[in-house]
Amino acid sequence: MTVDSGYADIFGPQVPQTGDGGQTATFALASAAYRDNPVEDIKKADNEWHQSTVNTGRSWAKIFRPNLGEAFSQAVIDRMLGVGRKPLIQSFGTEPQVIVEHCLAANRIRRERDKKLTGVMVLCGLLFLPGLLVWLLVFQLRATMAKQADKRVSGLATGLLVAVGALAVIFLLRMPFGGLWGWYARGAVIAPVVGWFLAKRICENTAKDLRERWDSLLSGSSVGAKVPEAVPTSPNQTAAEQLRQSLARLSAEQRSNSVFYAGPKGILGMGTRWGAWHLAEELVPTDPNKGVHEFRSWTVIRAIHDQLTVLNRQSLKTGGFPPPTVRHWIVTPVGENATAVARPEGTDVEAYQVKPKAIEQICDQQQFGGGDRHYLGVQWPLWDGQLIITMLITVTVLHETLRIEVTGHALGPVNGLFTSKPEAPSKEVAKTVRFWETRTIKLPLVTADEVVRLAARATISWYPPLLKWLGGSIGLPEPFGLRHAWADQPWRHRFMADDALRAAAPVLRVVHTAALRVLKEHDVDVEKFSSRSSVLSGAIQDLSPRKADTYDA
Repeated sequence: MTVDSGYADIFGPQVPQTGDGGQTATFALASAAYRDNPVEDIKKADNEWHQSTVNTGRSWAKIFRPNLGEAFSQAVIDRMLGVGRKPLIQSFGTEPQVIVEHCLAANRIRRERDKKLTGVMVLCGLLFLPGLLVWLLVFQLRATMAKQADKRVSGLATGLLVAVGALAVIFLLRMPFGGLWGWYARGAVIAPVVGWFLAKRICENTAKDLRERWDSLLSGSSVGAKVPEAVPTSPNQTAAEQLRQSLARLSAEQRSNSVFYAGPKGILGMGTRWGAWHLAEELVPTDPNKGVHEFRSWTVIRAIHDQLTVLNRQSLKTGGFPPPTVRHWIVTPVGENATAVARPEGTDVEAYQVKPKAIEQICDQQQFGGGDRHYLGVQWPLWDGQLIITMLITVTVLHETLRIEVTGHALGPVNGLFTSKPEAPSKEVAKTVRFWETRTIKLPLVTADEVVRLAARATISWYPPLLKWLGGSIGLPEPFGLRHAWADQPWRHRFMADDALRAAAPVLRVVHTAALRVLKEHDVDVEKFSSRSSVLSGAIQDLSPRKADTYDA
Protein backbone atom coordinates (compact mmCIF):
# COMPACT_ATOMS: atom_id res chain seq x y z
CA MET A 1 0.00 0.00 0.00
CA THR A 2 1.23 3.48 -0.79
CA VAL A 3 0.40 6.52 1.29
CA ASP A 4 0.85 10.07 0.06
CA SER A 5 3.73 11.76 1.86
CA GLY A 6 2.38 15.29 1.41
CA TYR A 7 1.64 17.42 4.44
CA ALA A 8 -1.53 19.21 3.38
CA ASP A 9 -3.96 16.49 4.44
CA ILE A 10 -3.01 16.38 8.10
CA PHE A 11 -2.90 20.01 9.18
CA GLY A 12 -5.50 20.57 11.85
CA PRO A 13 -7.47 17.99 13.82
CA GLN A 14 -10.07 15.97 11.93
CA VAL A 15 -13.22 16.43 13.98
CA PRO A 16 -16.76 15.55 12.84
CA GLN A 17 -18.83 18.71 12.99
CA THR A 18 -22.20 18.89 14.68
CA GLY A 19 -24.79 17.06 12.59
CA ASP A 20 -22.36 14.61 11.00
CA GLY A 21 -23.35 10.97 11.24
CA GLY A 22 -21.43 9.09 13.87
CA GLN A 23 -20.55 11.94 16.22
CA THR A 24 -22.22 10.40 19.29
CA ALA A 25 -20.46 7.03 19.04
CA THR A 26 -17.18 8.67 18.02
CA PHE A 27 -17.14 11.16 20.87
CA ALA A 28 -18.31 8.57 23.39
CA LEU A 29 -15.36 6.31 22.59
CA ALA A 30 -12.99 9.29 22.45
CA SER A 31 -14.10 10.41 25.92
CA ALA A 32 -12.55 7.26 27.40
CA ALA A 33 -9.12 8.81 26.81
CA TYR A 34 -9.88 11.54 29.38
CA ARG A 35 -11.58 9.44 32.06
CA ASP A 36 -10.23 8.87 35.57
CA ASN A 37 -12.33 5.79 36.43
CA PRO A 38 -10.65 2.64 37.79
CA VAL A 39 -9.05 0.65 34.99
CA GLU A 40 -11.14 -2.41 35.90
CA ASP A 41 -14.27 -0.58 34.64
CA ILE A 42 -13.34 -1.50 31.06
CA LYS A 43 -14.60 -5.03 31.85
CA LYS A 44 -18.11 -3.59 32.32
CA ALA A 45 -18.18 -2.60 28.65
CA ASP A 46 -17.38 -6.08 27.32
CA ASN A 47 -20.05 -7.92 25.34
CA GLU A 48 -20.77 -11.58 24.70
CA TRP A 49 -18.19 -11.98 21.94
CA HIS A 50 -15.36 -9.59 22.75
CA GLN A 51 -13.59 -9.60 26.11
CA SER A 52 -10.95 -7.13 27.29
CA THR A 53 -8.27 -8.09 29.78
CA VAL A 54 -6.71 -6.05 32.56
CA ASN A 55 -3.06 -6.84 33.22
CA THR A 56 -2.52 -5.90 36.85
CA GLY A 57 1.26 -5.59 36.71
CA ARG A 58 3.37 -6.35 39.78
CA SER A 59 1.43 -6.93 42.99
CA TRP A 60 4.02 -5.00 45.02
CA ALA A 61 3.82 -1.94 42.74
CA LYS A 62 0.17 -0.92 43.09
CA ILE A 63 1.29 2.68 43.32
CA PHE A 64 2.04 2.57 39.58
CA ARG A 65 -1.43 1.29 38.56
CA PRO A 66 -2.98 3.34 35.71
CA ASN A 67 -6.54 4.62 35.66
CA LEU A 68 -8.93 3.92 32.78
CA GLY A 69 -8.00 6.94 30.68
CA GLU A 70 -4.27 6.36 30.96
CA ALA A 71 -4.48 2.66 30.13
CA PHE A 72 -7.10 3.09 27.37
CA SER A 73 -5.17 5.85 25.58
CA GLN A 74 -1.90 3.94 25.58
CA ALA A 75 -3.53 0.66 24.54
CA VAL A 76 -5.39 2.25 21.61
CA ILE A 77 -2.32 4.17 20.40
CA ASP A 78 -0.11 1.07 20.56
CA ARG A 79 -2.68 -1.11 18.81
CA MET A 80 -3.73 1.30 16.06
CA LEU A 81 -0.50 3.17 15.34
CA GLY A 82 2.17 0.73 16.50
CA VAL A 83 4.90 -0.42 14.13
CA GLY A 84 4.04 -3.77 12.53
CA ARG A 85 0.52 -3.78 13.98
CA LYS A 86 -2.05 -6.41 13.05
CA PRO A 87 -4.88 -5.52 10.65
CA LEU A 88 -7.80 -3.64 12.18
CA ILE A 89 -11.55 -4.17 11.86
CA GLN A 90 -13.46 -1.24 10.37
CA SER A 91 -15.42 0.91 12.81
CA PHE A 92 -18.62 1.68 10.92
CA GLY A 93 -20.49 4.73 12.12
CA THR A 94 -17.43 6.25 13.79
CA GLU A 95 -14.22 8.07 12.86
CA PRO A 96 -11.33 5.99 14.28
CA GLN A 97 -8.76 8.67 13.44
CA VAL A 98 -10.62 11.20 15.59
CA ILE A 99 -10.66 8.75 18.52
CA VAL A 100 -6.95 8.02 18.16
CA GLU A 101 -6.17 11.74 17.95
CA HIS A 102 -8.02 12.31 21.22
CA CYS A 103 -5.95 9.52 22.78
CA LEU A 104 -2.80 11.27 21.54
CA ALA A 105 -4.07 14.61 22.85
CA ALA A 106 -4.87 13.11 26.27
CA ASN A 107 -1.40 11.56 26.45
CA ARG A 108 0.13 14.91 25.54
CA ILE A 109 -1.74 16.66 28.37
CA ARG A 110 -0.55 14.00 30.79
CA ARG A 111 3.04 14.29 29.53
CA GLU A 112 3.00 18.03 30.22
CA ARG A 113 1.74 17.29 33.73
CA ASP A 114 4.35 14.57 34.23
CA LYS A 115 7.16 16.96 33.25
CA LYS A 116 6.09 19.35 35.99
CA LEU A 117 5.66 16.51 38.47
CA THR A 118 9.10 15.16 37.59
CA GLY A 119 10.61 18.57 38.32
CA VAL A 120 8.88 18.60 41.70
CA MET A 121 10.08 15.05 42.39
CA VAL A 122 13.68 15.99 41.59
CA LEU A 123 13.70 19.09 43.77
CA CYS A 124 11.64 17.76 46.65
CA GLY A 125 12.20 14.03 46.33
CA LEU A 126 15.37 12.95 44.62
CA LEU A 127 17.52 15.42 46.56
CA PHE A 128 15.97 14.06 49.76
CA LEU A 129 15.73 10.44 48.67
CA PRO A 130 15.66 8.76 52.13
CA GLY A 131 12.61 10.74 53.17
CA LEU A 132 10.91 10.19 49.82
CA LEU A 133 11.37 6.42 50.04
CA VAL A 134 9.91 6.33 53.55
CA TRP A 135 6.84 8.34 52.53
CA LEU A 136 6.34 6.23 49.39
CA LEU A 137 6.58 3.06 51.48
CA VAL A 138 3.92 4.42 53.83
CA PHE A 139 1.55 5.24 50.96
CA GLN A 140 2.20 1.88 49.33
CA LEU A 141 1.33 0.08 52.57
CA ARG A 142 -1.73 2.30 52.97
CA ALA A 143 -2.93 1.52 49.44
CA THR A 144 -2.42 -2.22 49.99
CA MET A 145 -4.27 -2.18 53.30
CA ALA A 146 -7.15 -0.12 51.88
CA LYS A 147 -7.77 -2.79 49.22
CA GLN A 148 -8.25 -5.56 51.76
CA ALA A 149 -11.71 -7.10 52.12
CA ASP A 150 -11.34 -7.21 55.89
CA LYS A 151 -12.85 -3.91 57.11
CA ARG A 152 -10.65 -3.91 60.20
CA VAL A 153 -7.50 -4.05 58.10
CA SER A 154 -8.70 -1.45 55.58
CA GLY A 155 -9.71 0.84 58.45
CA LEU A 156 -6.14 0.86 59.71
CA ALA A 157 -4.91 2.42 56.44
CA THR A 158 -5.73 6.00 57.42
CA GLY A 159 -4.55 5.37 60.98
CA LEU A 160 -1.16 4.30 59.61
CA LEU A 161 -0.73 7.61 57.77
CA VAL A 162 -1.75 9.62 60.84
CA ALA A 163 0.66 7.67 63.02
CA VAL A 164 3.57 8.20 60.64
CA GLY A 165 2.72 11.91 60.45
CA ALA A 166 2.82 12.14 64.25
CA LEU A 167 6.19 10.36 64.32
CA ALA A 168 7.50 12.80 61.70
CA VAL A 169 6.50 15.77 63.89
CA ILE A 170 8.19 14.19 66.94
CA PHE A 171 11.27 13.50 64.82
CA LEU A 172 11.43 17.17 63.80
CA LEU A 173 11.04 18.42 67.36
CA ARG A 174 13.55 16.00 68.91
CA MET A 175 16.08 15.66 66.13
CA PRO A 176 18.75 13.06 67.06
CA PHE A 177 21.26 14.61 64.66
CA GLY A 178 23.04 17.94 64.70
CA GLY A 179 24.85 20.13 62.23
CA LEU A 180 24.53 19.60 58.49
CA TRP A 181 23.08 16.10 58.82
CA GLY A 182 20.42 17.42 61.16
CA TRP A 183 19.28 20.00 58.65
CA TYR A 184 19.31 17.39 55.87
CA ALA A 185 17.21 15.05 58.00
CA ARG A 186 14.68 17.85 58.58
CA GLY A 187 14.61 18.50 54.83
CA ALA A 188 14.09 14.78 54.14
CA VAL A 189 10.96 14.89 56.32
CA ILE A 190 9.55 18.23 55.14
CA ALA A 191 10.57 18.42 51.46
CA PRO A 192 8.44 15.43 50.29
CA VAL A 193 5.42 16.94 52.08
CA VAL A 194 6.00 20.33 50.41
CA GLY A 195 6.43 18.55 47.08
CA TRP A 196 3.15 16.77 47.68
CA PHE A 197 1.30 20.10 48.05
CA LEU A 198 2.88 21.43 44.85
CA ALA A 199 2.09 18.19 43.03
CA LYS A 200 -1.51 18.36 44.25
CA ARG A 201 -1.99 21.75 42.59
CA ILE A 202 -0.54 20.46 39.34
CA CYS A 203 -2.67 17.31 39.42
CA GLU A 204 -5.87 19.21 40.19
CA ASN A 205 -5.38 21.62 37.27
CA THR A 206 -4.77 18.75 34.87
CA ALA A 207 -7.71 16.75 36.25
CA LYS A 208 -10.03 19.72 35.67
CA ASP A 209 -8.80 20.07 32.10
CA LEU A 210 -9.28 16.36 31.36
CA ARG A 211 -12.75 16.32 32.90
CA GLU A 212 -13.82 19.40 30.95
CA ARG A 213 -12.81 17.67 27.72
CA TRP A 214 -14.59 14.50 28.80
CA ASP A 215 -17.78 16.47 29.51
CA SER A 216 -17.51 18.56 26.33
CA LEU A 217 -17.24 15.50 24.10
CA LEU A 218 -20.39 13.97 25.55
CA SER A 219 -22.22 17.31 25.41
CA GLY A 220 -21.70 17.53 21.66
CA SER A 221 -19.47 20.61 21.65
CA SER A 222 -16.99 18.94 19.25
CA VAL A 223 -13.86 19.76 21.26
CA GLY A 224 -10.83 19.39 19.01
CA ALA A 225 -7.85 17.14 19.67
CA LYS A 226 -4.58 19.07 19.54
CA VAL A 227 -1.88 16.80 18.16
CA PRO A 228 0.98 19.05 16.99
CA GLU A 229 3.39 16.11 17.01
CA ALA A 230 1.46 14.69 14.03
CA VAL A 231 2.08 17.81 11.90
CA PRO A 232 5.60 17.73 10.42
CA THR A 233 6.88 21.22 9.62
CA SER A 234 9.98 20.06 7.78
CA PRO A 235 11.15 16.88 6.00
CA ASN A 236 13.67 16.24 8.78
CA GLN A 237 10.98 15.56 11.40
CA THR A 238 10.87 11.81 10.87
CA ALA A 239 8.87 11.01 14.02
CA ALA A 240 6.09 13.43 13.06
CA GLU A 241 6.09 12.15 9.48
CA GLN A 242 5.86 8.56 10.67
CA LEU A 243 2.93 9.43 12.93
CA ARG A 244 1.23 11.30 10.10
CA GLN A 245 1.57 8.29 7.80
CA SER A 246 0.28 5.96 10.52
CA LEU A 247 -2.85 8.09 10.84
CA ALA A 248 -3.23 8.10 7.05
CA ARG A 249 -2.97 4.28 6.97
CA LEU A 250 -5.58 4.08 9.69
CA SER A 251 -8.01 6.13 7.60
CA ALA A 252 -7.22 4.06 4.50
CA GLU A 253 -7.92 0.80 6.32
CA GLN A 254 -11.18 2.23 7.63
CA ARG A 255 -12.27 2.67 3.99
CA SER A 256 -11.34 -0.92 3.05
CA ASN A 257 -13.96 -3.00 1.23
CA SER A 258 -12.70 -6.25 2.81
CA VAL A 259 -14.48 -7.66 5.87
CA PHE A 260 -14.31 -10.89 7.85
CA TYR A 261 -16.94 -13.47 8.77
CA ALA A 262 -16.28 -15.12 12.15
CA GLY A 263 -19.01 -17.73 12.54
CA PRO A 264 -21.52 -16.97 15.31
CA LYS A 265 -19.88 -13.56 15.81
CA GLY A 266 -21.17 -12.59 12.39
CA ILE A 267 -19.24 -10.19 10.16
CA LEU A 268 -16.75 -8.37 12.35
CA GLY A 269 -17.68 -4.70 12.56
CA MET A 270 -21.22 -5.23 11.19
CA GLY A 271 -22.63 -7.36 13.99
CA THR A 272 -24.31 -10.73 14.11
CA ARG A 273 -26.63 -11.97 11.37
CA TRP A 274 -30.15 -11.73 12.78
CA GLY A 275 -32.18 -12.71 9.69
CA ALA A 276 -31.77 -14.47 6.34
CA TRP A 277 -34.10 -14.87 3.32
CA HIS A 278 -33.40 -17.12 0.34
CA LEU A 279 -34.93 -17.12 -3.13
CA ALA A 280 -33.73 -20.15 -5.16
CA GLU A 281 -35.45 -21.46 -8.29
CA GLU A 282 -34.54 -23.19 -11.55
CA LEU A 283 -33.69 -21.08 -14.58
CA VAL A 284 -36.36 -22.14 -17.11
CA PRO A 285 -36.47 -20.36 -20.49
CA THR A 286 -39.71 -18.76 -21.64
CA ASP A 287 -39.11 -20.32 -25.06
CA PRO A 288 -37.47 -23.80 -24.85
CA ASN A 289 -36.35 -23.50 -28.46
CA LYS A 290 -34.35 -20.33 -27.85
CA GLY A 291 -33.16 -21.06 -24.32
CA VAL A 292 -32.00 -18.52 -21.75
CA HIS A 293 -30.11 -15.48 -22.97
CA GLU A 294 -26.74 -15.78 -21.23
CA PHE A 295 -26.04 -13.60 -18.20
CA ARG A 296 -23.78 -13.69 -15.14
CA SER A 297 -24.22 -13.14 -11.40
CA TRP A 298 -22.59 -9.75 -11.83
CA THR A 299 -25.37 -8.75 -14.26
CA VAL A 300 -27.99 -9.31 -11.54
CA ILE A 301 -25.87 -7.70 -8.82
CA ARG A 302 -25.31 -4.59 -10.93
CA ALA A 303 -29.06 -4.16 -11.44
CA ILE A 304 -29.71 -4.62 -7.72
CA HIS A 305 -26.96 -2.10 -6.94
CA ASP A 306 -28.61 0.55 -9.14
CA GLN A 307 -31.97 0.11 -7.39
CA LEU A 308 -30.53 0.13 -3.86
CA THR A 309 -28.84 3.49 -4.42
CA VAL A 310 -32.27 5.14 -4.80
CA LEU A 311 -33.90 3.54 -1.76
CA ASN A 312 -34.34 6.97 -0.21
CA ARG A 313 -36.64 8.05 -3.06
CA GLN A 314 -40.38 7.48 -2.67
CA SER A 315 -43.61 8.94 -3.94
CA LEU A 316 -45.13 9.66 -0.52
CA LYS A 317 -43.52 12.60 1.28
CA THR A 318 -43.54 10.99 4.71
CA GLY A 319 -39.89 10.76 5.62
CA GLY A 320 -38.42 7.41 4.71
CA PHE A 321 -34.89 6.12 4.39
CA PRO A 322 -31.92 8.48 4.61
CA PRO A 323 -29.48 8.10 1.70
CA PRO A 324 -27.88 4.65 2.10
CA THR A 325 -24.28 3.61 1.60
CA VAL A 326 -24.18 0.90 -1.08
CA ARG A 327 -20.87 -0.96 -1.47
CA HIS A 328 -19.45 -4.18 -2.82
CA TRP A 329 -17.81 -6.20 -0.04
CA ILE A 330 -15.31 -9.03 -0.20
CA VAL A 331 -15.94 -11.34 2.78
CA THR A 332 -13.12 -13.53 4.08
CA PRO A 333 -13.94 -16.40 6.49
CA VAL A 334 -11.97 -16.63 9.75
CA GLY A 335 -12.34 -18.89 12.77
CA GLU A 336 -14.79 -18.09 15.51
CA ASN A 337 -11.94 -17.79 18.02
CA ALA A 338 -9.41 -16.23 15.65
CA THR A 339 -7.18 -13.63 17.31
CA ALA A 340 -6.03 -12.02 14.06
CA VAL A 341 -7.12 -11.48 10.48
CA ALA A 342 -5.19 -11.12 7.24
CA ARG A 343 -6.38 -8.71 4.57
CA PRO A 344 -6.20 -9.70 0.89
CA GLU A 345 -2.93 -8.76 -0.79
CA GLY A 346 -1.49 -8.79 -4.28
CA THR A 347 -1.96 -6.96 -7.56
CA ASP A 348 -5.75 -6.93 -7.13
CA VAL A 349 -5.52 -4.83 -3.94
CA GLU A 350 -4.50 -1.19 -3.65
CA ALA A 351 -4.61 0.91 -0.46
CA TYR A 352 -6.64 -1.83 1.31
CA GLN A 353 -9.22 -1.72 -1.53
CA VAL A 354 -9.99 -4.78 -3.68
CA LYS A 355 -10.11 -3.49 -7.24
CA PRO A 356 -13.42 -3.50 -9.16
CA LYS A 357 -12.23 -6.06 -11.72
CA ALA A 358 -11.28 -8.51 -8.95
CA ILE A 359 -14.64 -7.93 -7.24
CA GLU A 360 -16.47 -8.78 -10.45
CA GLN A 361 -14.39 -11.92 -10.90
CA ILE A 362 -15.06 -13.12 -7.34
CA CYS A 363 -18.78 -12.45 -7.79
CA ASP A 364 -18.96 -14.56 -10.95
CA GLN A 365 -16.57 -17.41 -10.12
CA GLN A 366 -16.08 -17.96 -6.37
CA GLN A 367 -19.53 -19.28 -5.46
CA PHE A 368 -18.71 -22.78 -4.26
CA GLY A 369 -15.77 -24.18 -2.29
CA GLY A 370 -12.88 -22.25 -0.74
CA GLY A 371 -11.99 -18.61 -1.18
CA ASP A 372 -13.47 -15.21 -0.52
CA ARG A 373 -17.08 -14.37 -1.37
CA HIS A 374 -18.76 -11.30 -2.79
CA TYR A 375 -21.64 -9.50 -1.09
CA LEU A 376 -23.45 -6.33 -2.06
CA GLY A 377 -24.23 -4.31 1.04
CA VAL A 378 -26.60 -1.45 1.81
CA GLN A 379 -25.80 0.24 5.11
CA TRP A 380 -27.28 2.94 7.33
CA PRO A 381 -25.43 4.44 10.31
CA LEU A 382 -28.35 5.69 12.44
CA TRP A 383 -28.80 7.31 15.83
CA ASP A 384 -25.60 9.34 15.31
CA GLY A 385 -23.60 6.20 14.73
CA GLN A 386 -25.09 4.29 17.66
CA LEU A 387 -26.92 1.83 15.37
CA ILE A 388 -25.42 0.25 12.25
CA ILE A 389 -27.92 -1.52 9.99
CA THR A 390 -26.42 -3.57 7.15
CA MET A 391 -28.30 -5.67 4.61
CA LEU A 392 -26.10 -7.95 2.50
CA ILE A 393 -27.07 -9.50 -0.84
CA THR A 394 -25.32 -12.30 -2.72
CA VAL A 395 -26.26 -13.98 -6.00
CA THR A 396 -25.09 -17.47 -7.00
CA VAL A 397 -25.80 -19.71 -10.00
CA LEU A 398 -25.24 -23.47 -9.57
CA HIS A 399 -26.49 -25.96 -12.19
CA GLU A 400 -29.25 -23.83 -13.67
CA THR A 401 -30.39 -22.70 -10.22
CA LEU A 402 -30.30 -19.02 -9.36
CA ARG A 403 -30.10 -18.24 -5.65
CA ILE A 404 -30.52 -14.78 -4.16
CA GLU A 405 -29.76 -14.41 -0.47
CA VAL A 406 -30.53 -11.36 1.65
CA THR A 407 -29.17 -11.25 5.20
CA GLY A 408 -29.62 -8.65 7.92
CA HIS A 409 -26.87 -7.52 10.30
CA ALA A 410 -27.18 -5.04 13.17
CA LEU A 411 -24.59 -3.48 15.46
CA GLY A 412 -25.97 -1.81 18.58
CA PRO A 413 -24.94 1.26 20.60
CA VAL A 414 -21.63 1.58 22.41
CA ASN A 415 -21.78 0.50 26.03
CA GLY A 416 -23.14 2.94 28.58
CA LEU A 417 -19.72 3.14 30.24
CA PHE A 418 -18.60 5.43 27.40
CA THR A 419 -21.65 7.70 27.53
CA SER A 420 -21.56 8.50 31.27
CA LYS A 421 -20.58 12.07 32.10
CA PRO A 422 -18.13 13.03 34.87
CA GLU A 423 -19.56 13.48 38.34
CA ALA A 424 -17.99 15.52 41.10
CA PRO A 425 -16.70 13.26 43.91
CA SER A 426 -19.03 13.38 46.91
CA LYS A 427 -20.41 11.31 49.74
CA GLU A 428 -23.33 11.38 52.15
CA VAL A 429 -22.71 11.86 55.87
CA ALA A 430 -25.00 12.15 58.85
CA LYS A 431 -25.84 15.65 60.10
CA THR A 432 -24.29 16.66 63.40
CA VAL A 433 -27.51 17.44 65.25
CA ARG A 434 -30.19 15.74 63.21
CA PHE A 435 -28.20 12.53 62.95
CA TRP A 436 -31.13 10.70 61.35
CA GLU A 437 -30.75 12.96 58.31
CA THR A 438 -27.89 13.01 55.80
CA ARG A 439 -26.16 15.68 53.79
CA THR A 440 -23.89 15.52 50.75
CA ILE A 441 -20.38 16.87 51.03
CA LYS A 442 -17.94 17.42 48.18
CA LEU A 443 -14.71 15.46 48.15
CA PRO A 444 -11.40 16.63 46.67
CA LEU A 445 -11.13 16.06 42.93
CA VAL A 446 -7.68 14.55 43.46
CA THR A 447 -7.09 12.56 46.64
CA ALA A 448 -3.83 12.29 48.55
CA ASP A 449 -3.23 8.77 47.28
CA GLU A 450 -3.88 9.90 43.71
CA VAL A 451 -1.27 12.66 43.96
CA VAL A 452 1.31 10.17 45.15
CA ARG A 453 0.37 7.72 42.39
CA LEU A 454 0.66 10.34 39.66
CA ALA A 455 3.96 11.66 41.01
CA ALA A 456 5.41 8.14 41.20
CA ARG A 457 4.28 7.32 37.64
CA ALA A 458 5.66 10.62 36.35
CA THR A 459 9.22 9.64 37.23
CA ILE A 460 9.17 6.70 34.76
CA SER A 461 6.56 7.97 32.28
CA TRP A 462 9.33 8.52 29.72
CA TYR A 463 9.59 4.72 29.31
CA PRO A 464 6.06 3.27 28.86
CA PRO A 465 7.15 -0.42 28.70
CA LEU A 466 8.54 -0.24 32.26
CA LEU A 467 5.45 1.62 33.41
CA LYS A 468 3.18 -1.08 31.94
CA TRP A 469 5.32 -3.85 33.43
CA LEU A 470 5.07 -2.32 36.90
CA GLY A 471 1.54 -0.96 36.91
CA GLY A 472 -0.27 -3.02 34.30
CA SER A 473 -2.24 -2.25 31.14
CA ILE A 474 -5.38 -3.07 29.14
CA GLY A 475 -5.42 -5.99 26.71
CA LEU A 476 -7.78 -5.14 23.86
CA PRO A 477 -10.10 -7.82 22.40
CA GLU A 478 -8.84 -9.31 19.14
CA PRO A 479 -9.47 -9.03 16.25
CA PHE A 480 -9.71 -5.41 17.33
CA GLY A 481 -11.95 -2.66 16.04
CA LEU A 482 -12.97 0.36 18.10
CA ARG A 483 -16.68 0.15 17.27
CA HIS A 484 -17.63 -3.53 17.56
CA ALA A 485 -15.41 -4.29 20.57
CA TRP A 486 -17.74 -2.46 22.99
CA ALA A 487 -21.12 -2.61 21.20
CA ASP A 488 -24.30 -3.72 22.96
CA GLN A 489 -27.18 -5.56 21.32
CA PRO A 490 -29.69 -3.22 19.62
CA TRP A 491 -32.68 -5.41 20.55
CA ARG A 492 -32.90 -3.95 24.06
CA HIS A 493 -33.65 -0.52 22.58
CA ARG A 494 -37.21 -0.52 21.24
CA PHE A 495 -36.78 2.10 18.51
CA MET A 496 -33.42 0.76 17.35
CA ALA A 497 -34.90 -2.71 17.06
CA ASP A 498 -37.85 -1.30 15.08
CA ASP A 499 -35.51 0.46 12.65
CA ALA A 500 -33.54 -2.73 12.02
CA LEU A 501 -36.68 -4.79 11.42
CA ARG A 502 -38.38 -2.19 9.24
CA ALA A 503 -35.44 -1.99 6.83
CA ALA A 504 -35.67 -5.66 5.87
CA ALA A 505 -38.95 -5.69 3.88
CA PRO A 506 -38.22 -2.74 1.53
CA VAL A 507 -34.70 -3.99 0.80
CA LEU A 508 -35.93 -7.52 0.11
CA ARG A 509 -38.61 -6.30 -2.29
CA VAL A 510 -36.24 -3.98 -4.15
CA VAL A 511 -33.75 -6.81 -4.54
CA HIS A 512 -36.37 -9.21 -5.87
CA THR A 513 -37.87 -6.61 -8.23
CA ALA A 514 -34.48 -5.78 -9.74
CA ALA A 515 -33.56 -9.46 -10.10
CA LEU A 516 -36.89 -10.38 -11.77
CA ARG A 517 -36.49 -7.58 -14.27
CA VAL A 518 -33.04 -8.90 -15.26
CA LEU A 519 -34.41 -12.42 -15.59
CA LYS A 520 -37.23 -11.25 -17.87
CA GLU A 521 -34.75 -9.36 -20.03
CA HIS A 522 -32.76 -12.58 -20.44
CA ASP A 523 -35.74 -14.76 -21.46
CA VAL A 524 -36.20 -16.56 -18.13
CA ASP A 525 -39.63 -17.77 -17.04
CA VAL A 526 -40.13 -15.85 -13.78
CA GLU A 527 -43.40 -17.50 -12.66
CA LYS A 528 -41.76 -19.64 -9.96
CA PHE A 529 -39.49 -16.78 -8.92
CA SER A 530 -42.49 -14.44 -8.58
CA SER A 531 -44.42 -16.98 -6.51
CA ARG A 532 -41.49 -17.57 -4.18
CA SER A 533 -40.90 -13.83 -3.90
CA SER A 534 -44.53 -13.32 -2.85
CA VAL A 535 -44.19 -16.01 -0.17
CA LEU A 536 -41.07 -14.31 1.23
CA SER A 537 -42.78 -10.93 1.07
CA GLY A 538 -45.61 -12.31 3.18
CA ALA A 539 -43.32 -14.09 5.64
CA ILE A 540 -41.33 -10.93 6.30
CA GLN A 541 -44.48 -9.24 7.63
CA ASP A 542 -44.10 -11.16 10.92
CA LEU A 543 -40.38 -10.56 11.32
CA SER A 544 -38.43 -11.14 14.52
CA PRO A 545 -34.67 -11.21 15.17
CA ARG A 546 -32.93 -14.52 15.73
CA LYS A 547 -29.42 -15.94 15.81
CA ALA A 548 -29.19 -16.84 12.14
CA ASP A 549 -25.50 -17.77 12.40
CA THR A 550 -26.12 -20.36 15.12
CA TYR A 551 -27.01 -23.58 13.34
CA ASP A 552 -28.80 -26.18 15.48
CA ALA A 553 -27.44 -29.27 13.76
